[in-house]
Amino acid sequence: MTSRQINSTRQSFLDKNLFLSVFLAILLLLLAVSPAFPTRAPAEDKITPPESFFGFQLGADRKIARWDKIVDYFTLLEKESPRLKVVNLGPTTMGQPFLLVIISSPDNLANLERIKEINQKITDPRQVPAEEIPELISQGKAIICQSMSLHATEIGGTQMAPELAYDLLSRNDQETKRILDNVVFLLIPSFNPDGQIMVVDWYNQTLGTEYEGAPLPYLYHKYAGHDNNRDGDFLNLQESIYAARILYQEWKPQAYVDHHHMGSYGPRLYIPPYCDPIRPYADPLLWRELSWFGSHMAYRLEEAGKTGIINDAMFPGWGHFGWHWITPFHNIVGMLTESASAQLATPIFIHPDQLRAESLQFPAYEAQSNFPHPWEGGWWRLRDIVEQQKISAWAVLDLAARHRETLLYNAYLKALRQSERGATEKPRAYVIPAEQNDRLTAIKMINTLLQSGLEIHRASTELKAGSVIYPAGSFLISLAQPKRGLIRNLLGRTLYPDNYWTRSRDGRPFRPYDLATHTMAEFMGVRVDPLDELPEAGLEIITTPLKPAGQVRAGPAGYRLDGRLNDSFRAVSLLLDGKVQVLRADKNTDELQTGDFIVTEAAERTLHSIAEKTGVDFLPLTSLPAEGLHKVRRLRVGLYQRYYGGNMEEGWTRLLLEKFELPHLTIKDADIKSGQLAKKIDLLILPHDSTAMIMGEIRESSRRFASYPPEYRSGLGQDGLEKLKDFVNRGGILVCLGAAGNFAIEKFRLSLRNVVAEVDSREFFCPGSTLKAVFDNLNPLAYGLPEKGLVLFSDSPVFEILPAPNSEKYRVVVRYEEKELLQSGWLIGEQYLSKKAAVVEAAYGQGQVILIGLRAHHRAQTHGTFKLLFNTFIR
Repeated sequence: MTSRQINSTRQSFLDKNLFLSVFLAILLLLLAVSPAFPTRAPAEDKITPPESFFGFQLGADRKIARWDKIVDYFTLLEKESPRLKVVNLGPTTMGQPFLLVIISSPDNLANLERIKEINQKITDPRQVPAEEIPELISQGKAIICQSMSLHATEIGGTQMAPELAYDLLSRNDQETKRILDNVVFLLIPSFNPDGQIMVVDWYNQTLGTEYEGAPLPYLYHKYAGHDNNRDGDFLNLQESIYAARILYQEWKPQAYVDHHHMGSYGPRLYIPPYCDPIRPYADPLLWRELSWFGSHMAYRLEEAGKTGIINDAMFPGWGHFGWHWITPFHNIVGMLTESASAQLATPIFIHPDQLRAESLQFPAYEAQSNFPHPWEGGWWRLRDIVEQQKISAWAVLDLAARHRETLLYNAYLKALRQSERGATEKPRAYVIPAEQNDRLTAIKMINTLLQSGLEIHRASTELKAGSVIYPAGSFLISLAQPKRGLIRNLLGRTLYPDNYWTRSRDGRPFRPYDLATHTMAEFMGVRVDPLDELPEAGLEIITTPLKPAGQVRAGPAGYRLDGRLNDSFRAVSLLLDGKVQVLRADKNTDELQTGDFIVTEAAERTLHSIAEKTGVDFLPLTSLPAEGLHKVRRLRVGLYQRYYGGNMEEGWTRLLLEKFELPHLTIKDADIKSGQLAKKIDLLILPHDSTAMIMGEIRESSRRFASYPPEYRSGLGQDGLEKLKDFVNRGGILVCLGAAGNFAIEKFRLSLRNVVAEVDSREFFCPGSTLKAVFDNLNPLAYGLPEKGLVLFSDSPVFEILPAPNSEKYRVVVRYEEKELLQSGWLIGEQYLSKKAAVVEAAYGQGQVILIGLRAHHRAQTHGTFKLLFNTFIR
């Protein structure tokens, strides 16, 4: 669409609104001489107040409503009011109901499918004639989604949600009616119901004791804990799948707010906009909308007498790819609120001199333009949090209702402009070749992108791009679509800014809020090629997730499984469960690659079942080599689990092992200290963690850790360390992931050093970046990997083998390339990594210590290096 067409469309839109404005002015004049609207619903439509249902005011001291009762309350509201509809999207990870509560006028609720249809056209107008847009906008409704308490210890949002819903159902004033008539409100009362129940039960257990208000001692999500907010891109968690369905596919709201808590000793509430730096490729209009919504929230909070409100500080526009930070690249105004925390429902007293700042664009705790009215200290309660979050949530709905047409027009404009940029700027598309090191992982990536609402085509013929010819079955993702910004960030090279906003005055780099890149293809080890021109090919659009069904074709010597496929390890594990013998190739032959798996005989029914389940092909093997094979063993695996809030890295590791059906046991301190570890397991995985946390060498003066009851204070201690050494010395295997490698170096006195351990950040800094590495894929620990590839570096030790009499006991499995290491992210001090080791194995007595310094399975996302972990116990 040309600029002239856009202006014509906008003028038509404004002309229509002029008529509506005159009509509304007359209506308001008539209302001014009629009786005022009642503030609550008539008696015959009586709505049960939350305090009557729960028996206390939500947010009251030392009271928390539990999820099962909250579900019951929303179920009751649905019966009592035609303004509310409850949708149970299905069970959570641990079987609780995941609710979407839709609030709007009865007429809107009766026409939700039509409203969705209109919104789909507005948010992707590529096939919609420009002259139809004004009419669609006039008929459409602003769609606003808000989610509560994603982090389950941040309890205010879920406690606020029933009260917010009650106000919308029971009030009949003009403001409320305007919201109901103009807005479809999608309320997620709890993003993490499982954790909500854990936290409430824990709080009630400790209530009245010296540990009242203590943090939960274990993860408040079965797998992810706090990291459930880092899954808006890969969608590994069940709750994420539900949220993606709401935000990315079915509803595509104009705005989304995620309500959180933060630390207790700074501002009382953070609201939009974000501060600098901002991540590239979002439509510029979106950053203006963030300021627009944030200003209205700030105004309403100030109007209500709330103090300590800050915006445009603390939280940058380049963050992780969790929900409020990824939605802007879906053209959704993705927002965050962060309330100062109490001790769960227990009030805390804060002295004025305890209040502090020292964060991005907030140098001191004093009045400034984005923090004009500081809070002066005193008691801080859960009720304070509930009230300020409710005001913020209401303000978002209020602005959307007042400016429905503008919001819808903005949604149209962002989608249109992003599609135009994608059609004219380079690259114009990305191709995912059919030929991959791990083709099944490439298909998983395609399916994940489909869940994100991207348009993807598959080539039915050869795909010709300049002088390059890609085989049929390759995938093409054009950038000429509304979510161009998302595509660029997930599939294209991304460099974190190194500028004024990202360094202190002395040149010290500020750590990004999460990783410095979230490039999905690089994490997954999937080859993606940018194309400056659209290729020639027969293309078919993919509308449903791909489910490859593996083939089973017998050969004279049996079957072979491609050792490059992550899913081959799942297939092998299932074969071993069925007592099927599996062999593995230790060298290349005419038919086999090093690392391939071999099955000489098995029931064909078993093979067909596993092939269908995993997508792995059982290919014909003509002849069995006379040498260069070994029988595969699946070692008995233990995964170390601690308290002190749990270790998210352990949770993600557990999820990964379960997804690939790789059996394991949870191992705790007592199991190690018993001295009987070898009776249970052959191999122990220590997830990424600090030496202090593994050992339990925590200062007793630490307020955070002293707040846990003694039975939840974990750590090996010296006794556990000696027992662990004995386990390895007698033939056990210790696998240390990420920073746990530092523990092994220090406590096992290995002849290694971490060359970046004490380096000043101005000299070396690499915060979550993809780097180029070389794999020794003739080493069994790297079987199935390519000779070169990308790895994720994040708080990773970098190993150097020290001169010692026993150097032959050490072998480097993966090392960084010599130069030009950075693919995506931010790297200062490349020379510290040049040709250094990223993965090392070391003999220790009769056993082995394996140090995987790179992030081989970070958040179950880095598929490209999963095999480094899998190979440690599928041998």
